[in-house]
Amino acid sequence: MTAVIPTRGARCIRRTRGSRGSRCIRGSRGSRAALLAVGLLSLTGCATLGLEHPPTAQYPLPTVEKSKAAPSKTSPRGDGSTLTDAQAQAALITETDLGAPWTATRGAATWRDALLKATTGAGECQRLLDALYADELLGGPARVAVGLDDADTDAQLRYQIGARRPSDVDAALAWLKTMPSQCARFTATTELGLVEDVQVVEAPLPEVGDVRQGLRIGLATTTDDGQNVLLTLDVAAVRVGEDAFALTNGGLGDVPNGATQAAVQVGALRLADVRRQGRVQV
Repeated sequence: MTAVIPTRGARCIRRTRGSRGSRCIRGSRGSRAALLAVGLLSLTGCATLGLEHPPTAQYPLPTVEKSKAAPSKTSPRGDGSTLTDAQAQAALITETDLGAPWTATRGAATWRDALLKATTGAGECQRLLDALYADELLGGPARVAVGLDDADTDAQLRYQIGARRPSDVDAALAWLKTMPSQCARFTATTELGLVEDVQVVEAPLPEVGDVRQGLRIGLATTTDDGQNVLLTLDVAAVRVGEDAFALTNGGLGDVPNGATQAAVQVGALRLADVRRQGRVQV
């Protein structure tokens, strides 16, 4: 087990069991290993990547029934949303919703450029990688978004409210649903030339909203000095009436699934509540 401690100009990895002291690795643009050193894991190679369906939250929150309200006939936005900008902002989750150790983000995680910015010749799988890197799981830029960091594990959760019509959201969700079959396992190459073994499986989500889709994605690679690295991403997208949200919860190693489950449940409840309040005020 390792604990990653941020320092100015360096990342320190402190071994907490059976190790002697700690070591700091300073990043350099020409070093592949330095970019990935914060996530060094004791794997036996890419072939050992074993991905299983993540468990649901141990103490699930109340679920949200499918929206029964008719779409507004006077939507002020071209994407069909009836939410004002302030309401969309209010529908975002916060670090308070997830509790400790989650905090407001300190910036994009280093593994985004190091591991998610990759290319592949495996058909639709390139589209998946591009959507993950650009945070466009719903098929377009977010309307509002927030980033949260797990201070204990260096995982990062990125949550967004979409800005697309319900039919477009449903099409994006249907496409995501095909990924476990179309891109169950493929190889990709990062900008630094690292070859990644990528696996995609379907992941269960709480029964909330009208339509939903979850994935768990693992990207495993080996650095030039023989150290194995695994990036794990939980992906979730949900439509609630005319509005939708999506999130990724990712980090180096085996990312716990509890935050993903909680974020989906809280997010659906909050979006439904904001929509309900908006109808009452009309």
